[in-house]
Amino acid sequence: MNRWRFAFSRRWFGYLAVAIVFAIVCVLLSNWQLARRAEKTNEISLVTDNYDARPVQIGSLLPELDSFDPADEWRPVVLEGSYLEDEQVLVRNRPRGGQPGFDQLVPFLLTDGSVVIVDRGWLPTGNEQDLPDVVPAPPGGSVTVTVRLRPGEPTVAGRGAGAGQIATIHLPELAERVDGPLYTGAYGMLADENPAPSEQRPAAVQKPVADEGAHLSYALQWLIFGILGFVFLGYAVRQEYRALNADDPEERQRAEERERRRRAKRTDADIEDELLDASSVNR
Repeated sequence: MNRWRFAFSRRWFGYLAVAIVFAIVCVLLSNWQLARRAEKTNEISLVTDNYDARPVQIGSLLPELDSFDPADEWRPVVLEGSYLEDEQVLVRNRPRGGQPGFDQLVPFLLTDGSVVIVDRGWLPTGNEQDLPDVVPAPPGGSVTVTVRLRPGEPTVAGRGAGAGQIATIHLPELAERVDGPLYTGAYGMLADENPAPSEQRPAAVQKPVADEGAHLSYALQWLIFGILGFVFLGYAVRQEYRALNADDPEERQRAEERERRRRAKRTDADIEDELLDASSVNR
């Protein structure tokens, strides 16, 4: 036991404290990755359960203008009324496939007088100006529209937009621009229009890919790192023990046995490398 007394010194207790703190940090990072994975899994479940569900009337999911249940994201709803084309806006900074662009938002006036923001899709930035080359008009007159519900977006500090544009789909801000009571709990991502528009509509939003990412593997890696911290500490203690007890007959015998086993495992290639190294030193 006296041979291991050095391991109970203040120095080694300090190393142990560092290993414990490192392990705690690794566990926290692992839990964070698991939480990220749970968020992704929930998003995938919403898309799987809701994206192709049967469309319902908007009032059954949004009983109040400012109500929205996150569990209803991507649920299809049917809107009947007409587009307010003169009050449409473009959302800036909407890249797609590495290309900059905009989303076209058009308020939709329902038959009961309330208004829903409809995102008709994506438009690429023009070749000669910071605007789409063409902003297609929505269908005129009475229209039946199917949309998928999405929650509004927060504002972004310091991000501005020009006339007829908006930085994010911040529904309270859009409510100040629209004449009429606006749904501020959610907006609609266009799925279908009847009758079809006379002009080609913007590029439709693609169904999200069911990919939870590498969060689980990252979580396991952080746990392994935390364990390796203690493994490395044990290795360092063992190495110092061998150095301090190099003259002890029992330890010297164990060292010779380890060297014998190491040499027994050498391959012909290892022996050739050692001979080449020795010859290069003697030159």
